[in-house]
Amino acid sequence: MSQKAIIRRLADVEAHADTCGESRRLITAADGTEAGLHVVHIIESEPHYHKRTAEIYYVLAGWGRLRVGEEVFDVEPGTAVYIPPGVVHAGKGGFVTVVVCVPPFDPDDQIVVEEAEEVPQSE
Repeated sequence: MSQKAIIRRLADVEAHADTCGESRRLITAADGTEAGLHVVHIIESEPHYHKRTAEIYYVLAGWGRLRVGEEVFDVEPGTAVYIPPGVVHAGKGGFVTVVVCVPPFDPDDQIVVEEAEEVPQSE
């Protein structure tokens, strides 16, 4: 069986608060796809990582700082960032980013950490 095309408009997807900020999940695991797609408004996200999921951020609007592992990067429109599984990340500022999740986002795969907490390496 072949996958059918999925077409959604951002305005038709309800926003909800999550670890990263206000998120609109346009393509999700419920769609049976190999990847997920969210648009997230990040003001201050909690440091977290994913055991299985890699994420690609592409900043659409605004400005901020993104911590990825031990490094901190300035982000602005046109910035792309790949975050491998197992790497702690968090954003601050006020930016809107497309987030591509491979595989699609799974709430059980998201681990919020305390700053001093030891984080295991990718499995």
